[in-house]
Amino acid sequence: MSAARPVPFAVAAALMVMLVLTPAPPRAEAALSCSTVYNTLMPCLPYVQSGGTVPRACCSGMQRLFSGVRNTLDRRALCSCLKDVAAGAAGGPYISRAAGLPGRCGVPLPYKQSPNMNCNSIN
Repeated sequence: MSAARPVPFAVAAALMVMLVLTPAPPRAEAALSCSTVYNTLMPCLPYVQSGGTVPRACCSGMQRLFSGVRNTLDRRALCSCLKDVAAGAAGGPYISRAAGLPGRCGVPLPYKQSPNMNCNSIN
């Protein structure tokens, strides 16, 4: 067992904790919740952990998710959820794999995914 093995488990554990514990965004106008984002992106986790081929369910989920983002509040909520995921995936190749997913799936992301994103600047 290699020393790098616990990091992917930590990413998966962080994603599962966020999935279970994160409430919907506090703004009632935003229809998008982090729970929805995490559930939709869960098929992407094997790629983020191990690389290889991006699962079809990952890309179709991303396309569905991004096509449902219709207003500023949803865009900011999505940013905030992705920021939390990025913070949990920091270190090693995980953040770069996660950040590269929109491009690999043909889904335009208008900002760079990172734990330091300023989601309030998104319109």
